[in-house]
Amino acid sequence: MAEYIAGSEEAFVQMMNDKAKELGMNDTTFKNCHGLDEDGHITSAYDISLMSRELLRNHKTVTKYTTIWMDTLRDGKSQLSNTNKLIKNYKGATGLKTGSTSLALYNLSASATRDNLSLIAVIMKAPSSKKRFEDATKLLDYGFNTFSYKEFCKKDDVIKTVSVNKGTKNGVEAVLNENSGTLLEKGSDKNIEQTLTLPEHMSAPIYKGQKLGEISFTLDGDVLSTVDIVAKDNVEKIGLFSIIKKVYYSWVDLLRT
Repeated sequence: MAEYIAGSEEAFVQMMNDKAKELGMNDTTFKNCHGLDEDGHITSAYDISLMSRELLRNHKTVTKYTTIWMDTLRDGKSQLSNTNKLIKNYKGATGLKTGSTSLALYNLSASATRDNLSLIAVIMKAPSSKKRFEDATKLLDYGFNTFSYKEFCKKDDVIKTVSVNKGTKNGVEAVLNENSGTLLEKGSDKNIEQTLTLPEHMSAPIYKGQKLGEISFTLDGDVLSTVDIVAKDNVEKIGLFSIIKKVYYSWVDLLRT
């Protein structure tokens, strides 16, 4: 695969190191693409967590495979079991990767998701396979017992309708530009404060996606998240013909009443 993608293993390893640098994996140097022991081929638990996060965040289909506990090949003649025992035994487990060599001993990057909170636990140089799963379980349990994911708002949620002056419409819906949330220690979400900055009136023209204001979420004075509030639709500036048309229909409605 390395030769197919990069032309040679050496070129592919260079791509690996370039990507590691891009991800901020400052303790990592790859010497080969297969992961077996080699002088200078090093990494850290933190760097493995960065790499794991990148895989889970931007290549989400990987969990379709990392969550398979057992499968068969060759019309059922061969059977494979996942080397990650947490897939079978840990609630919410999503992966991710086991590994072992004579020098590195037993290693594991374990991922799990519960109640919209996703965690990664990295174990390195465990003395046995059993120990790496035990330690990963303890780390994940600590994370789920101590922290929770607090969702502040969702993309396209309507905050309010802003009045529009001199527009073809009297108002425009102000919506959130993106999802927002953060990791919090359980119980601390009661102290979160919300600050809305949004004008009551605006003048046309207004364009879809135009920033109208923002909403901030703070905890004990520290800003946790700030999200832009944008216009949901265009509102064109009213012209002479539109004014006459508007006045005409207002006059007709008045006569009907």
